[in-house]
Amino acid sequence: MAKQYDVIVIGAGPGGMTAALYASRANLSVLMLDRGIYGGQMNNTAAVENYPGFKSILGPELGQQMYDGATQFGAEYAYGNVTDLTDDGKIKTVVTDEGEYQAKAVIIATGAEHRKLGVPGEEAYGGRGVSYCAVCDGAFFKGQEVAVIGGGDSAVEEGLYLAGLASKVTVIHRRDQLRAQKIIQQRAFANPKMHFVWNAQTEEILGDDNKVTGVRYHDKETGEDKVLPVSGVFIYVGIKPLTDSFKHVDVLDDAGWIPTNELMETQVPGIFAIGDVRAKNLRQIATAVGEGGQAGQSAFNYIQSLQDAQLQAGAVPSAEQN
Repeated sequence: MAKQYDVIVIGAGPGGMTAALYASRANLSVLMLDRGIYGGQMNNTAAVENYPGFKSILGPELGQQMYDGATQFGAEYAYGNVTDLTDDGKIKTVVTDEGEYQAKAVIIATGAEHRKLGVPGEEAYGGRGVSYCAVCDGAFFKGQEVAVIGGGDSAVEEGLYLAGLASKVTVIHRRDQLRAQKIIQQRAFANPKMHFVWNAQTEEILGDDNKVTGVRYHDKETGEDKVLPVSGVFIYVGIKPLTDSFKHVDVLDDAGWIPTNELMETQVPGIFAIGDVRAKNLRQIATAVGEGGQAGQSAFNYIQSLQDAQLQAGAVPSAEQN
């Protein structure tokens, strides 16, 4: 028989942990589910400099502090890869590879993941020079030349991080200017280790039997194919929401993101969404935390509305329901 809770939070990143904190502090029984360690992408971040209250803090350290706060009022945490979510009205069933759980309200906080380039060599040299996380793998390339593919905030920020380790960092971008915030661009242009290749379409990641040796790209201005010799390639070309498990509930838009209102409510009563899975522009720790607090409170209000409806119908809630 599925174990029952008031609220199940799917995902234990900053938003999910904050939602669990607010819901459990409101005396609701709460389960956080995640397929990995709590903290989410913070575990891959060397230093967080834009979260209020901390001038600078290591990502894993911030994740641990958030987890300690999230569980102080009784919220439980469990590993589990969610494969399905069904809505039976007042009860939602969360299916995982470890079993099933039920709750009156569900908060989706599964985040997003990096998109792949889809070019030859990307899969073949994964873990052997191709990476999507500079903090995770940058130390392997100390004193070497690396490439960063992309032109947004993540690409440039991770390039700056790599510049502290590598001898040279070349940003390969398909446009003639970066999309990153101006302050980040200014830091990059001022760093002598940062170099830029403009109007370049990455065609292939080259290597020998063991490791990456270079990047072949098409110069859209000259029409030539060129090769940049590097030891590592870090790819930042966008993200996609981790929402495949929620196709059986009507909460996704055409691109797979989850639209919500300002209360973090989806169009399905009792299902909420926060953080990087939402259809929005800014995806940061601070925004996820704010959304998590709102979702925790909204879940409490939703459960209260169910109990109020029972009372109005003349039903007396049992101790188990309370």
